[in-house]
Amino acid sequence: MGNRLTAMWLLRVGIALLACALVLLMEWQRPALVVNLDEGLRDTFLKFTADPQPETRLVVVDVNENALKEIGPWPWPRHQVADLVEILLGPYGAQAVGLDIVFSEPGHAPGDARLASLAEYAPLALAQIFDYTPRDTEIVQGTLVGGTPEQPTLSAVRAHGYIANHAGLTGSHCMGNIGYQPDADGVLRQLPARTRYQGRDYPHFASALLACRNGQVQTAAATPGNPQGLWRVPYTHALSAYTVISAADILHERVPHALIAGRYVLVGSSSLGLGDRVSTPLTPISAGVMVHAASLSGLLDLAEGRTQAPWSGRLGLLLWTVLSIALAVGGIAKLPAWGGLLLLLALVAGWLGVALAGVARQAEWSVTAPLWGYFFLLLVAVPHEWWQTQRKTRRLLAMFSHYVAQPVLDEIVRLGLKHSLTPTLREVTVLIADMEGYTRTTSSLSLQEAATLTKDFLDCLTRPVLTWRGTLDKYTGDGLVAFWGAPLPSPDQADRAVSAALEILKEVDVFNAARQRQGFAPVRVRIGIESGSALVGDLGTAFRSTYTAVGDCINFASRLESAARDLPTQLVIGSATHALLRQHHTRSLGVITLRGTQTTIEVFTA
Repeated sequence: MGNRLTAMWLLRVGIALLACALVLLMEWQRPALVVNLDEGLRDTFLKFTADPQPETRLVVVDVNENALKEIGPWPWPRHQVADLVEILLGPYGAQAVGLDIVFSEPGHAPGDARLASLAEYAPLALAQIFDYTPRDTEIVQGTLVGGTPEQPTLSAVRAHGYIANHAGLTGSHCMGNIGYQPDADGVLRQLPARTRYQGRDYPHFASALLACRNGQVQTAAATPGNPQGLWRVPYTHALSAYTVISAADILHERVPHALIAGRYVLVGSSSLGLGDRVSTPLTPISAGVMVHAASLSGLLDLAEGRTQAPWSGRLGLLLWTVLSIALAVGGIAKLPAWGGLLLLLALVAGWLGVALAGVARQAEWSVTAPLWGYFFLLLVAVPHEWWQTQRKTRRLLAMFSHYVAQPVLDEIVRLGLKHSLTPTLREVTVLIADMEGYTRTTSSLSLQEAATLTKDFLDCLTRPVLTWRGTLDKYTGDGLVAFWGAPLPSPDQADRAVSAALEILKEVDVFNAARQRQGFAPVRVRIGIESGSALVGDLGTAFRSTYTAVGDCINFASRLESAARDLPTQLVIGSATHALLRQHHTRSLGVITLRGTQTTIEVFTA
């Protein structure tokens, strides 16, 4: 028994370790299916939690369709772009302006000169685009500006080409990258925090704009990135939270100055003709400038202490995985199948709550990795425990089938085996039956005849016991011990025991008649019945155990059976059983002293 339990728990530990290994594999390897599920859950979470409250720290100036109709088709003359920047920084009092536009070709000289001067001396961030796709021929256009010497200790995304501004704008002190690579499903969730190209690191656009505040230039390290050098755009604000103003309204100063004063300004385009459209977790189609707006909001939150830098969260995931899977395996082993399923569902819900709360705090852990471990337990641990339960049930039923009648067994199954083999103190009525003079009777018989006599005689004793729903304790060579009241309670246990005894007498009479016809001498049965408390259950050792009863009432029944040798009856009923009888009429046999004791009791027969 002990070895079997040890092996069972070792198997459970093995299942738990496999589940943990599966979780860690999904977390560290991130197969495409896991990534897709993770990002789908993250996107859904972001949609439901995006803050609709107005974002008051920045404004988006949009070169939209109305602006193009009013001002003219793109590209606008450089002096108009310079006018737009000067108005934003001057009358409107913007803190810094970022142009989500690349001027790869020179324009009208005076306009270019004004724009170049603004880029050199004013808080104006210009853009350049890096290409992250390896090509046979690199895309190289314009003149790269900015960047810092490569820092090997910092992660960065390696570029293979670029589109930069023309040489007249190389004096810009704030230059940010607006290049990106969408995920495999086309959704833009991450931007390169730093781009590495030919030994230099370049910041992304929102970081460059933030660095332009008060003319102070920050390094590429301003934006925290993951080990791949990517910055996961937080998307914490709903698109409706951003103030979006038409560029035409700025040029004509038709909007209140209070909407812009002291804020960062991003200038971009939502015009379909300019083609700057991307898919984000918040919406299938969005202007690219809104991605930089979300990124800038995230950097501002980080600078103001509203959020924290991205973190892997792997230690937390590891602790949750080990503890939850240990709890799941232990719980599934002890709970019924439906309880194990509920436990797994509770752990799934608990992890999703923890995981998404971590996502809101920039955790990069896999949202679904532990779910694969729970799924493994659902496919392996739950069926295994169900199978173990079925084995235990079959063993239990097989054991009981040797002791109890089929109707009793059916009732045990109906009750869900609530009455197990665990030893308990029960009130029982014990019947002990034996053949009188067995040794003398079999001494003159052959071995085969003695075996047949024993078997047929025990049949006479057993059938009535099982018919009256008794529990067969054991055979004693030429007799048996049976009891009522366990494993199921039996309010009429005394009457059932007496009914079984009377039927045994009838069976033995029929058996003797058949023996006499065959020329054999009849046999005599002695029966003793007594009631009382007994310890009933699976008693024994790890080597061998049996379902039995232990108590004084068993000893008293045995002495009553022996007393029948000297009494004018084959059935002797003790006083405790007599007090419980409701259906049988009895007569007193007087008071006797039990053999081997000083105890005297009144005995009866039916």
